[in-house]
Amino acid sequence: MTEQETPADEIKIVTFTLGARHFGIDMRSLIEIREWSEPTPLPSVPGYILGVTNLRGTVVPVVGLAERLGWTPSTIHARSCVLVVNIAGKQAGFLVDEVDDIVAIQESAIQPAPDVELQEVNVISGLVQITARARDGSEPKPQMVLLLDLDALAITRHLDMAA
Repeated sequence: MTEQETPADEIKIVTFTLGARHFGIDMRSLIEIREWSEPTPLPSVPGYILGVTNLRGTVVPVVGLAERLGWTPSTIHARSCVLVVNIAGKQAGFLVDEVDDIVAIQESAIQPAPDVELQEVNVISGLVQITARARDGSEPKPQMVLLLDLDALAITRHLDMAA
């Protein structure tokens, strides 16, 4: 196998944090990672839609992912950024606290979300353990990553309203 070939069930995920929680999304959904800039607010949209921004001539809604998941809103800081993704043919930006890495995982290593009563079903498509690089130069550590199902976040009906 050459370096260009990948195992059949390997996918790449972008890992990021919201507070102390670690998440991942399928790299195939990612369009770009942008520095945080204040979006233009819109009236009459859900509170987790922070506004819209212009991405090379396309109006893209910016979603506070922490708020969308029902958590305390993210505090903007120097490493805050927006993951611009494609959801069912529409673009959206998600405010995250920090992008960590791009990691290759085996789909067979993805564990199903635990069978617990969730306020929203299927927002977490699975969990995977990765070995995370340490920013401080210390030894890499195992880390549990929650994989988000972007389609299940059900924001697409609001994308038309915000875009």
